[in-house]
Amino acid sequence: MTATNKKILILGGGFAGIAIAKALRNIDYNVTLLDRNNYHTFQPLLYQVASGGLGADAIGYPFRLIFRNQKNFSFRMADVKAIVPDENYVETNIGNFPYDHLIIATGSTTNYFGMKEVEKWSMPMKTIPEALDLRSDILQEFEFAHYTKDAKERARHMTFLVVGGGPTGVETAGALAEFKNFVLPHDYPELDKELMKVYLAEAGPRLLAGMSEKSSEKARVYLEQFGVKVLLNTAVTNYDGSTATLNSGEEIPTSTVIWSAGVKGQLVNGLPKESLSGSRYKVDLFNRVDGYDNIYAIGDVAPMSSDDYPRGHPMVAPVAVQQATHLAANLKRQSKGQAMKIFRYRDKGSMATVGRNKAVVDLSFASFGGFFAWLIWMFLHLMLLVGFRNRVVTFIDWTWNYFSYERALRLIVRTFDAEEMAEKRSVG
Repeated sequence: MTATNKKILILGGGFAGIAIAKALRNIDYNVTLLDRNNYHTFQPLLYQVASGGLGADAIGYPFRLIFRNQKNFSFRMADVKAIVPDENYVETNIGNFPYDHLIIATGSTTNYFGMKEVEKWSMPMKTIPEALDLRSDILQEFEFAHYTKDAKERARHMTFLVVGGGPTGVETAGALAEFKNFVLPHDYPELDKELMKVYLAEAGPRLLAGMSEKSSEKARVYLEQFGVKVLLNTAVTNYDGSTATLNSGEEIPTSTVIWSAGVKGQLVNGLPKESLSGSRYKVDLFNRVDGYDNIYAIGDVAPMSSDDYPRGHPMVAPVAVQQATHLAANLKRQSKGQAMKIFRYRDKGSMATVGRNKAVVDLSFASFGGFFAWLIWMFLHLMLLVGFRNRVVTFIDWTWNYFSYERALRLIVRTFDAEEMAEKRSVG
């Protein structure tokens, strides 16, 4: 087999998947990317799609457009069914794909920690369809609150519980608080905005556990200034579609629970349990999956342990991108007969936005918050978006939203049926 006939197969088009595909543009291999969608999703801004701040097209970008000038690249829209490692191919719904090197970059999915009823009734936010569904659900709650004559029902449909105090939970709670303060009075003047309650429940002792205590405390203060009720050391133990039960025994009547309390690796069938570490793949410092020389895992699905990170690297985009570019360099070294180098993560800092003019930033030399941190957060996320058009559209939407206090993308993209909703969301 000649080098030009060799195949690198990438599963998943998240941050890690597109980063390694781009980095392999000059390798003498055919590179194929498989994903169930035909677009890359910029997940850090999903909450803005859910809250009506951005359209879905601002954070999604087609793979074929991203790689249209990369000659050794091909994309196939496919659902991956299983890996067959003994025969070096992957089974999908559109056929089998052979490989010489397999790179698993399937990312993560929502973790409900075995709580089936919570999984049934709560709203996740890991994909664009889920964000659009959540946006419709939020707007439908206000339509129903306007429709019902029952005061308790109205209050329940205007109560929102966000579970999980990581960046996604903090940003989502802040966006809902902005909706209450700037959108609700104009769109629903008949509704008392004070009836809208936003709760953020975090099982740990502080928000943003991956950031400094200073940033954690600033985020809590900012959220409370916006009107969010922050519940620390508080876990949701059950949710039946109408009432959330907390570990304290307290109950919160609500029709919307947004679940961002945890993630787990999105595994593919086929590899033995010896290659797994919980819901992720065991990998060495070269990102090789345990037991295989030609199968690699990168990003959220790979809990690489090292001296600096004995419990595994954090499940964040910078880790995924750095692992991707490092593995691409190692594959190029390997193709030239050179030794591979071990991976070392360079932590450049972390950040989270809380709402208008408020964000927190941790750098290696300083931690700060407020308006300047918010500007840094906006600029960085704008630059990280894939595609010039997406950056322009997002910048225009953000500018319009900031000066007009309006969010025009308040479309309910599923049919609203008040009677059906009442039956679905009925108490008890």
